[in-house]
Amino acid sequence: MGATAALPLVAAVLSGWVAQPPAKVARTEVGAARVAGAAYVVGGFSPRGNATLATVERYDLRRGTTRIVAPMPIALNHAPAVAHGGAVYVVGGYAGSGHGADVGTRGLLRYEPRSDRWSRLEPMPTARGALCAGALGGRIYAAGGASRGKPLDTLEVYDVATDRWGTGPPMGRAREHLACAVAAGKLYVLAGRASGQGNFTTAERFDPATNRWESLPDMAKARGGIAAATVGQDVVVLGGEESAGTIAAVEAYNTASGGWRALSDLRTPRHGLGAVAYRGRVYAIEGGTSPGFSFSRTVEALVARRASSS
Repeated sequence: MGATAALPLVAAVLSGWVAQPPAKVARTEVGAARVAGAAYVVGGFSPRGNATLATVERYDLRRGTTRIVAPMPIALNHAPAVAHGGAVYVVGGYAGSGHGADVGTRGLLRYEPRSDRWSRLEPMPTARGALCAGALGGRIYAAGGASRGKPLDTLEVYDVATDRWGTGPPMGRAREHLACAVAAGKLYVLAGRASGQGNFTTAERFDPATNRWESLPDMAKARGGIAAATVGQDVVVLGGEESAGTIAAVEAYNTASGGWRALSDLRTPRHGLGAVAYRGRVYAIEGGTSPGFSFSRTVEALVARRASSS
């Protein structure tokens, strides 16, 4: 049987995970963003001595093919990537390798797929890694993260047109290894952890129109080291790690109904992975298959099928 075609979400439900052709590079603690029909996967740790990478891989979501493109100007791990205006932006991250990778950076990098070139932009005010980011209304929002092991509640906002940063109100809970997603004109900041406190089920939403945070119902699963992507009205949260191992459970917040529901478990549970959405599917890209320093080339897609199908 051939692969199931992606369908408009209004006539579909997210069902099961399907294996995709593997990525070229095995790694963990990556960032990922989609521009047109391709996911760009940046940085992370390599299995070769747990070294930090500047590597950028372009994964064609339509064909399942992959190639290496121009590397970042600096090697980074725990750095989120977001797409805006046909470009990829990489925010902050850690520049160290191995267990010394806990001093955050302030850098903001932009990659132009058409020219295959990187540029450095105005650094953000707060140095940090293991943060999350989202692009919304001509601005990039950078939330949470940590520096030297201290979790942050920081929200900083980059104006793409002026190349300037501003400061937003702090989150309700300081945390790192969290995930961001954008839906219905708002920034969703999900789960994460803090040293000595473990993983959280916390979900918050920032509304740029009111400049305020709103607490959402808790997630079902406490998790850190995660990824998220938006498909239609659903914000899908996947992956993570805990003392028992990597987390298979996947859940979605419906922005219309305001509730969480469980989705199909990952085929290959991972942490430090990337996630993008494309044509009604969520793609889980690379990441570690066991807590700590582990690595994979795994790519899986959560496909959409018609609600009437079995």
